[in-house]
Amino acid sequence: MSSRRSRSRQSGSTRITDEQINELMSKLQAVLPEARRGGNDRVPAAKVLQETCSHIRRLRREVDGLSERLSELLHSADLNTAQAAFIRSLLM
Repeated sequence: MSSRRSRSRQSGSTRITDEQINELMSKLQAVLPEARRGGNDRVPAAKVLQETCSHIRRLRREVDGLSERLSELLHSADLNTAQAAFIRSLLM
């Protein structure tokens, strides 16, 4: 039996249709800031995926920056205050 046929049988029940892919791509495009500004024009899947990767990279950089800033603020804050304790409890 060929490996292609074997893979087909293994994943036969989990196959995704073109219609499902199109629906998922539309949903993904709807949550991307760049895509929302562009209107409702049909965008190639490759472009949506590229924009998704770029958006995730930007979000990661933003999270890293915010984490650093929060860490700096916590270190400079009075560690005995109730506010600092509350903030730490939220982060744990």
